[in-house]
Amino acid sequence: MAENTEGDLNSNLLHAPYHTGDPQLDTAIGQWLRWDKNPKTKEQIENLLRNGMNKELRDRLCCRMTFGTAGLRSAMGAGFCYINDLTVIQSTQGMYKYLERCFSDFKQRGFVVGYDTRGQVTSSCSSQRLAKLTAAVLLAKDVPVYLFSRYVPTPFVPYAVQKLKAVAGVMITASHNRKEDNGYKVYWETGAQITSPHDKEILKCIEECVEPWNGSWNDNLVDTSPLKRDPLQDICRRYMEDLKTSICDHDLMELNSKTTLKFVHTSFHGVGHDYVQLAFKVFGFKPPIPVPEQKDPDPDFSTVKCPNPEEGESVLELSLRLAEKENARIVLATDPDADRLAAAELQENGCWKVFTGNELAALFGWWMFDCWKKNKSRNADVKNVYMLATTVSSKILKAIALKEGFHFEETLPGFKWIGSRIIDLLENGKEVLFAFEESIGFLCGTSVLDKDGVSAAVVVAEMASYLETMNITLKQQLVKVYEKYGYHISKTSYFLCYEPPTIKSIFERLRNFDSPKEYPKFCGTFAILHVRDITTGYDSSQPNKKSVLPVSKNSQMITFTFQNGCVATLRTSGTEPKIKYYAEMCASPDQSDTALLEEELKKLIDALIENFLQPSKNGLIWRSV
Repeated sequence: MAENTEGDLNSNLLHAPYHTGDPQLDTAIGQWLRWDKNPKTKEQIENLLRNGMNKELRDRLCCRMTFGTAGLRSAMGAGFCYINDLTVIQSTQGMYKYLERCFSDFKQRGFVVGYDTRGQVTSSCSSQRLAKLTAAVLLAKDVPVYLFSRYVPTPFVPYAVQKLKAVAGVMITASHNRKEDNGYKVYWETGAQITSPHDKEILKCIEECVEPWNGSWNDNLVDTSPLKRDPLQDICRRYMEDLKTSICDHDLMELNSKTTLKFVHTSFHGVGHDYVQLAFKVFGFKPPIPVPEQKDPDPDFSTVKCPNPEEGESVLELSLRLAEKENARIVLATDPDADRLAAAELQENGCWKVFTGNELAALFGWWMFDCWKKNKSRNADVKNVYMLATTVSSKILKAIALKEGFHFEETLPGFKWIGSRIIDLLENGKEVLFAFEESIGFLCGTSVLDKDGVSAAVVVAEMASYLETMNITLKQQLVKVYEKYGYHISKTSYFLCYEPPTIKSIFERLRNFDSPKEYPKFCGTFAILHVRDITTGYDSSQPNKKSVLPVSKNSQMITFTFQNGCVATLRTSGTEPKIKYYAEMCASPDQSDTALLEEELKKLIDALIENFLQPSKNGLIWRSV
């Protein structure tokens, strides 16, 4: 009998039933190799099989992505727990099944698909390709698809869903995550991100139809189907018109065109450049100066360690140097999918002030309310006006609301909660001026129901230009806001923890601190006034001890309100192995010694870390700056 060649062995190995000793894994390998038509991801699994890498095969194939804060998000590559052609097809099949059940007019109203500029050569995976496959699955089922013909900012998708009256939409993006990642962000017919129970129901539907249908791989449909439409020109025009009518202060347009201020904008190798340029034009500004190395899409994000402008001065290096060279005082940075905004201002001492998300929100809150007061109709009632923030964000809007007479509301972390609450308020005839989350996510007005870095960038420019006419800088105005409404000094950071049981035990200890079912009454020397636990639904400040905010059992989150006016929250991240802490000193306007307030906050954070997180005992890794 002739000997098998190595090629024959490999061929037999890959086409015979698989005997790894794990029936679940054998089934998963068989499914993957039958269903995946992307040669590169198929080859990744074949190589692991050939080399007997059973643990890695198990990690990749025996679990599925779940809906997190913003839909599905994972690394690109082969496997059911990664983002790739096959998992995007499966997710869209599940979406189709669920939407068909929810909407009798699904095939009349259609579905919106947008994408950013991410990509990975090794798995032949790009946002554009994943968007085309998303469209193909739906087109094969006779659903009209509004597929953008080029990359767009994430806010364009929820905006398009509303304007085109589609039943839902998907944006293929991983926002500011590392370059290896991608995601599948889902919006409902309202234009807000999906919340429960839709996420769980879609996941169930995905699991019910994992085998690709006939036609699901046929991305040629994108070029041939009469049901595919390109909404780019229409949506871009309408979005810019809405910016002009609903957010731009028309009295300031002439001022904008004459301002002596220069702005530098970086789009962090993502989608933002063209759209921010357009928005500036609409507001009457000269175009902002782009950072040449970062203005065009680059899926490798080659000039930054991480494509997250939230990381501050270290990642803004190129834009700050360009601004100095061009004599520009303000730098604006949109993240790769242009839904977040960072801003920095050159100070008289030659140093740059990079504003935190909470500081920018204080300026936005003041500005949006000031514009409302100036432009309101005679019968407008301040009691009808609302601003919102997530519960881990600064309480500065609450302080402004208390003094000015409008309403402030908190939501759970994540813009999906803000979006769904705005819908409720609008349906009840309320007016929402501004909403934010501390991680540089801002929403001015309600044309879009998600954070929007494009509109935020041009609003900051208009605010700065107006202040410039009075010889006031953004930083000086921030001080004025704090002097009027009370200093709000905050600090946010995180620890990495790769052991889920450790994270669970840290939070369980806080729920059973000195005795069972007893939360701590002190943190070091700092007395605790109230405790709210979103995971269990407990809130000691409420008469019935029940949290007003919805319970969120799948994530850990406890907030402590201290006697000295400080509020601190410990929570886990929805997308990364992190324990985050958020601490803020909320002072009254008569407490103006900032050095004293900062010192008190620092001591409290040290006590929080030492007593509640215990990093050395729990093996937590400090955030590397």
